[in-house]
Amino acid sequence: MPRKLFVTGATGFVGQHLARRLQEMQGLWQLLECGRVDLLQPNDLDAALSAGVPDAVIHLAGQTFVPEAFRDPAATLQVNVQGTLNLLQALKRAGFSGSFLYVSSGDVYGQVAEEDLPIHEGLPPRPRNPYAVSKLSAELLCQQWSYTEGWHIVLARPFNHVGAGQRDAFVLASAARQIARMRLGLQPPRLVVGDVDVTRDFLDVRDVIDAYFAILEKGISGEVYNVCSGQEQKIRDLIQQLAELAGVELELVEDPARMRRAEQRRVCASNVKLQQATGWKPTITIRQTLETILSDWETRVLQE
Repeated sequence: MPRKLFVTGATGFVGQHLARRLQEMQGLWQLLECGRVDLLQPNDLDAALSAGVPDAVIHLAGQTFVPEAFRDPAATLQVNVQGTLNLLQALKRAGFSGSFLYVSSGDVYGQVAEEDLPIHEGLPPRPRNPYAVSKLSAELLCQQWSYTEGWHIVLARPFNHVGAGQRDAFVLASAARQIARMRLGLQPPRLVVGDVDVTRDFLDVRDVIDAYFAILEKGISGEVYNVCSGQEQKIRDLIQQLAELAGVELELVEDPARMRRAEQRRVCASNVKLQQATGWKPTITIRQTLETILSDWETRVLQE
């Protein structure tokens, strides 16, 4: 008999991949259909849970855009902290006693000195924007509930994840879209960029989903786990790889307006704690990921 799974943010980038992964898991989970739920409306949450008490919850939903968090920090805190509290309280009213995964962010670590790389869970969080503050606050709230309610509550801190279907507001998705357009003759082979000599830790969204299920099943209640590849990749190199895969010779043009020097030049995180606790390991190479997002954007560009 499949276990019932409640997912917030199921219509987003990660949520859509999660739904596809559930179909591949051969009846292990039944996704509870709840439509769009407003986390700030307790009645919405009660109605969504009225169809049945879930065995597990993956809480993906929230305000995730850092510039928006600076523009309206109060709304970001309300959605990400009050919304999480509303969800926990609605689950309690429904009689929930299962496993709960809160998806936080690697952004909570803030600026990390190069001598402290790779970033591990033992480093003290030092959030540098209202979004990261909201995610860390919700983490603490979830941990408190794990202590006082006796629920199995685990926390994930994902770093950069990429894949098909991602909006082109993100650097690799934006580059893949433009390179797909170049390959199709829709724009000249010039890519205007900002600072592409920083490194980041990218993980394929499909590996991210598998990590979430591994944490949900095998993570220790109250514990936090980095979700990352453990490899740092220079943005410039990944853009060049996309161009090579597309067979496009392009010129990178640095836009002074976009050349604000990044506070964090290098990002590499450790997934050792996650691997030791669950046995999870990344299975998709960065080249396979780049091939996927390039193919996806070629299809999407033709539909624009």
